[in-house]
Amino acid sequence: MIKMIKPIVNFSKIADKYNTVILGLRGVLTDGQSIKKEAVEALINMKKRNMHIFLLSNTYQRVETVIRFLYDNNVPIAVFEGMMTAGEAIHYQLKAQNGEFSRIGHKYFKLGKKDYKGIFHQLTNYQETSSLAQADFAYIESIANSDDTIDTYIPLLEHASSLNMPLICVGNDTSTYHDGKIILGTGALAEQYAVLGGKIITYGKPDVKLFAYMLDNLTDIKKDKVLVIGDSLQTDIKGAKLLNVDSLLISKGVHVNFLGEGYIPDVAKTRELAANYDVSPDYVISNLRW
Repeated sequence: MIKMIKPIVNFSKIADKYNTVILGLRGVLTDGQSIKKEAVEALINMKKRNMHIFLLSNTYQRVETVIRFLYDNNVPIAVFEGMMTAGEAIHYQLKAQNGEFSRIGHKYFKLGKKDYKGIFHQLTNYQETSSLAQADFAYIESIANSDDTIDTYIPLLEHASSLNMPLICVGNDTSTYHDGKIILGTGALAEQYAVLGGKIITYGKPDVKLFAYMLDNLTDIKKDKVLVIGDSLQTDIKGAKLLNVDSLLISKGVHVNFLGEGYIPDVAKTRELAANYDVSPDYVISNLRW
């Protein structure tokens, strides 16, 4: 049975159906760089209706950094009841050394972007090394340059795989929306590492545990009142499916090259693309607006 995808222009048309939203950052509140003002207006109107609003992002940045970014860009932090990022989840696991994190060692080699240290902040038992041969595990949170391709990283991935070391990857996005462009996501590198026979450890959407974490302390929540809002079929919409809740896809996000720039989203193209991911949103909107 083909799932019906309903196009909407304004979120207000479906607002009465839900009392809780879990939304992403890139592609939803930002274009990968700048805040989308109409999305902020939508958040304010949701809060006026006493909706529970949560932010769940696959960004490598810690929650504190995201809050600072939102505050500096005049987003009212008080609208959110909770936030979680893939970076925060990885930081906690490294700190707690739970499960597979208890066996990875303490020296890491960082692939991609080098300047952000937030994941390892105050984790004094971990040391970065400039040599793969001296590392216990490899780590990536973001590509180094926006025009990087998988081929850019193949030599390092092959070397790490030959050393039989795990790769910790923040987030599962194979592509992401950055500064209005679609760029390589770290999830694509994790997939390539797995193809090479390497062990990968990833945290991020669509992991249902991260979605469920946002709702743990709410007693008035029923799943038919929860809506996931995101721009990625692979992470946001799949996560909603795994949690068994409704979802709204932002078409002018990571899939914009296929779905187009139209103010009214193209349902036929949305359905075609969704078939490739074996998951469909309940609604599609070009941008989050009230």
